[in-house]
Amino acid sequence: MSGLGAHTGTAGSRILGLGAYRPARVVDNDEVCARLDSDDAWIRRRSGIVTRRFAGPKETVISMGAAAAAKAMADAGTSPAEVDLVLLATMSHLEQSPPAAPRIAHAVDAAGAAAVDIGAACAGFCHALALADAAVRSGTARQVVVIGSERMSDLIDPTDRSTAFLFGDGAGAVVVGPGAEPEIGPTVWGADGRGDRLIAHEHSWLNARREAGSWPVMRMAGPEVFRWATRVVPDIGRKALAAAGVQAADLGAFVPHQANARIVDSAARALGVGERTAVARDIVEMGNTSAASVPLAMEALRARGEVRPGDTALLVGFGAGLSYAAQVVRIPS
Repeated sequence: MSGLGAHTGTAGSRILGLGAYRPARVVDNDEVCARLDSDDAWIRRRSGIVTRRFAGPKETVISMGAAAAAKAMADAGTSPAEVDLVLLATMSHLEQSPPAAPRIAHAVDAAGAAAVDIGAACAGFCHALALADAAVRSGTARQVVVIGSERMSDLIDPTDRSTAFLFGDGAGAVVVGPGAEPEIGPTVWGADGRGDRLIAHEHSWLNARREAGSWPVMRMAGPEVFRWATRVVPDIGRKALAAAGVQAADLGAFVPHQANARIVDSAARALGVGERTAVARDIVEMGNTSAASVPLAMEALRARGEVRPGDTALLVGFGAGLSYAAQVVRIPS
């Protein structure tokens, strides 16, 4: 059998630009607690969350994702014509057909770009970043827009004491393009389907058709998820650091999925990150934004000047599935 043609890729890929979209409406703990048997002090102690953002009627997974993507493209100096692939990580887009990514590609004028939704829940952005890296290095795409966009407020029961205070809405994005050397390290990823019910919708969408008013909200076994996360995040973080040849003490930033401040702090201690390493705590102001949390947190660190261009950052995504992924990247200018 003859060959099928050679790939025309590059030695490496890198993040060229960052963008974020945060809904205008800020929701504090007192507002959430109006429908919960809880209070501000308990939520802060339990999760570290002080506020979160809830999207308005016109702020959709698509519109927020497109806004973040446009900002990332502007930051990278990328024209729509240069984008060959748009990857959207989301678990809250409520239409299976049509997918959301093609509509985001259209919204940012990336005509003809391939566009794919990725469903890996809170780990989705890190999965999508791995695919973007591979696409650029192989020559399948010149530049890739990677987005995490979520309206988690659509999925939660506002009276559920386990989840209602945790989640928020928003979108973050990056542009990935070719680099003279790798600036996105090897991805360490995996899944454990035995824990599929720890974070899950309480029943199928079919129930919503069969039973009036039966909306399948998301439920979570909080203590079990906490124990799993505090074990798996340091483990895959160490493996990603080793794969990239980077020491934890030398990191410019540690950017885990913003699930819970206690998980973030526990993982940072277990990894032994350096005193001068910026640890993302976007959870305090944004809550848990699922697939959007890693790019939102990375953009926030750069906006506040807590990281510098060229700094290494360990990204870790983890969540429903149970799924997880991690890689080391360099912060763009």
